[in-house]
Amino acid sequence: MTHDASLQTLAALVVEASDNAVVVCGPDLRTLYVNPGFCRLMGYQLDDLKGKRPADVLAGPSTDLKALAAARDPERPANFRLELLVYTRTGQPLWVSITTNVVRDAQGRPQYICSMLSDITLTKVHEVLQHRVLDAMVHELSVAALMDLVCEEVERIAPELLCTVLDVDDFARLHPLAGPSLPVALGEALDGLPVGPQAGGGGAAAWTGAAVEVVDIAADPAWQDLLHLVLPQGLKACWSCPVRASDGTVVGVFALYFASCRGPSAFHRSLAGICVRLCALALERERARVRMERLVSVDMLTGLANRMALKSRATQLLEELAGKGAPMAVLCIDLDRFRLVNETQGPDSGDQLLRETARRLMGCVRSIDLTGRLGGDEFAVILPSCPVRQAAMAAERLLAAVAAPLVLPGVTLQPTASIGVAMFPDDGTDVDTLLHHADMARTQAKLGGRGGARFFNEEMQQRTRERVALEAALRLGLRDGGLRLHYQPQIERRSGSLYGVEALARWSHPQLGEIPPARFIPLAEEAGMVAELGRWALAEACRQMAQWRRQGLPVPRVAVNLSTRNFEEEGLVPMVAGLLDAHGLVAGDLTLEMTESMLLDATPSVLAALHALRAMGVHLSLDDFGTGYSSLSYLHRLPIHELKLDQSFVRDLADSATARALTNTILRIGDSLKLTVVAEGVENAQQAQLLAERGSTIVQGYLYGRPMPAQALAIWLAGNQQPT
Repeated sequence: MTHDASLQTLAALVVEASDNAVVVCGPDLRTLYVNPGFCRLMGYQLDDLKGKRPADVLAGPSTDLKALAAARDPERPANFRLELLVYTRTGQPLWVSITTNVVRDAQGRPQYICSMLSDITLTKVHEVLQHRVLDAMVHELSVAALMDLVCEEVERIAPELLCTVLDVDDFARLHPLAGPSLPVALGEALDGLPVGPQAGGGGAAAWTGAAVEVVDIAADPAWQDLLHLVLPQGLKACWSCPVRASDGTVVGVFALYFASCRGPSAFHRSLAGICVRLCALALERERARVRMERLVSVDMLTGLANRMALKSRATQLLEELAGKGAPMAVLCIDLDRFRLVNETQGPDSGDQLLRETARRLMGCVRSIDLTGRLGGDEFAVILPSCPVRQAAMAAERLLAAVAAPLVLPGVTLQPTASIGVAMFPDDGTDVDTLLHHADMARTQAKLGGRGGARFFNEEMQQRTRERVALEAALRLGLRDGGLRLHYQPQIERRSGSLYGVEALARWSHPQLGEIPPARFIPLAEEAGMVAELGRWALAEACRQMAQWRRQGLPVPRVAVNLSTRNFEEEGLVPMVAGLLDAHGLVAGDLTLEMTESMLLDATPSVLAALHALRAMGVHLSLDDFGTGYSSLSYLHRLPIHELKLDQSFVRDLADSATARALTNTILRIGDSLKLTVVAEGVENAQQAQLLAERGSTIVQGYLYGRPMPAQALAIWLAGNQQPT
C-alpha cells in the first residue's frame, strides 16, 4: 500500500470513529456518505439520505429557511460555518453548528462538499432563552408570561416533555405561574397548596429544597391526592427542581412531566439546569418588584394598604359599582386617646396598638372589602355592595373588635375608636369626597363622646362649612384683639371678701355678634388653637392684674384656665415666670386652672411642670371636679391647691339627694386633703344656704357677680357690691 493510500485509510478510520457527525455530498448537494456519528446524532442511516439533499431531510417547522437558501448560494464562499435548528428522525429539535468545506479535483472543480455537525443545543437553548427572558424583562413582561415563554421553548426543544413553573410565596404556599400544556384543573388544585410531602413532586421539592424524581406518579405517596388530575392526562412521571434565590431561599419549582414511567436523561437535566437559573433570575426580580411596590403602596407598620393605594383601589371599585348601581360604604376609623398611649407607655406600645388594631379590623371584614391606614391612628375600611343597614352593623362589629382589652408588658389597654360613615352614591361619587365626608362624621362621633359611630348627613356639611368660617375668624380674632377677658368674682362666704377672680374668654365678632365660649372653646381645641388661646389669656390676665395693682384695686389673685396642651408645652414654666417678672407680680397673684380630664392625661412631663409651678408659688386649681372618672385614684399625683365643685352639682342641690351627697363628699375630700373648694354656679339664695350648711367657704356665681369687663369689675369693687 502506498503512503497516500495509507493516509486515506487512516482518515477514513478517523471519520468513522469520530463522535462528530460528518456528511459528504456531491457538487449537486446530494448525500453520498454519512458517518456513524451522524447516524447517532440525527437518527438517520445512509439509506435515508442517499441521493437526497441533507437540508431537505433535516429541516423542520422552525428551521431558518433563509439561512439554508443563503448556504446554497453559488456566490457564497466555499468554506463557511452556520448555526441551524434541525430535526432528528424522531422529530426532536436540535441546534447544530455546521462547518462546511469544499474538496476540489486537480482542475479546481468542486468534487465533494464535506460538512461536520456539532450538537450545540444546550448552548443555543441557553442563549435563546436568556436573550428572550432578558428582552422580556426589559419590556416589563409579567413574570407569568416570562415563565410561559420558558416552558414553551423547552417543550419545543424537547417535545416529549411537559413543563411547569410554580411560585412559592412567603407563607410556603404553591402558586402556578406557567404550564401552557398542563390541565387547568391541576393548576387550580395546586394553587394555595402548602408545600410538603403530600403536595405532589413540586410541593415536595419546595419542602425538601432538593430535586424530586418520581418515575411512577401512580405509585408515589406525594401524588396520591392529585392522581385524578394527572393520570387521565397521560402524565406518568415527574422531575421537580427547586428554584432558589440568591440567599438560598426556595422561591419556586421548575418541573418536567413525562408520558412514560421514566427519569430524566442527561439532556433533560442539563436543560432543566438552564431553566432553573433563568427562573431564579426572573422570580427574584419579581420579588424585588413586589417589595418595591409594597414600599410604595403598603403601610410598613401594619401591613395594610396606605392612603395612596387605598384610594387607587377604591377608585377602581367605584367605577365597577357605578355601572351596577350598587352602594358602597366608606368608614373612617380613629383611635381615641392614642396620643396618651404614646406619651405614657412609649412609642413601642403605640406601634403595637396600631398593629393590633389593623389585625382586628382585618378580622372583621370580607375578602372583597378594602382596609387601609390613612396615617397616624386613622384607618379606613371600604365596603363594596354594602347598603346602609349593613354598614351600620359593620361599624358596630369594628367598634367591638377594637374595644377588646389589649395586654401589653406592664399594662392592659382598653382602646376605643370613633367611626364616621359615608355612603356611595348618596354622600359622594368620588373617593376623596367620600373620605372627606366620612371624616366629618368621625369628628362628630368623637365630639359626641367617643367610642361610637356616626353617618354623614347634609347638616354635618353645613356645620363643617360654618366651622371652617368660624375657625378662620377665630384665628383672626386672636391676632387682631377681637377676643377679650371678663372676670367673675369668687367670694369668701363667711367674710364676704373677695377671694379672687376667674378670667373668662369672650369673643365679639363684627358680623356674628357675641359668640359663646361653649362654641368657640371646643372649636379652638379641634383647630389646634387652644394652646395659643391659653397663652393669650395668661398674658392678658397678667397685664390686667398688674394694672389693678397700680390702681390699688384689692384683687387677691386672678385664675386663668389652661388646656392640657398648655401644660404639655416645654416652655410653660419659664413663660409664667417671665410674665410675672415682666408685670411686677408675685407667684401668689396667679392661679392656673386645669380640667379634671387632665388627670387622665397627666404624663411625667406634665406632672413635672405642675410641681415646678407649685414650687414657684403659683396656685393650681382643678376645675369641674367630680364630673370625670377615676378622679380619686389620680388626685394624689397633682400638686394642687384647690378643687372647683362643678356647677352641675350646685344646680341640682335643692332637688337631688345624689347631688347633695356628692357635694358633701367633695367638700370632705377637700377638707381631708387641705384643699380649698370653690363652688361655682351659685345662682340663688337657696343654693347658697345649702352650700353653707355643708361647710362650703368659697363661692362663685351669678348670685355674687356675673363675668364682667375689667372696668366693670373696678366699679363693682369700688361700689362695694360684695355681699356681706
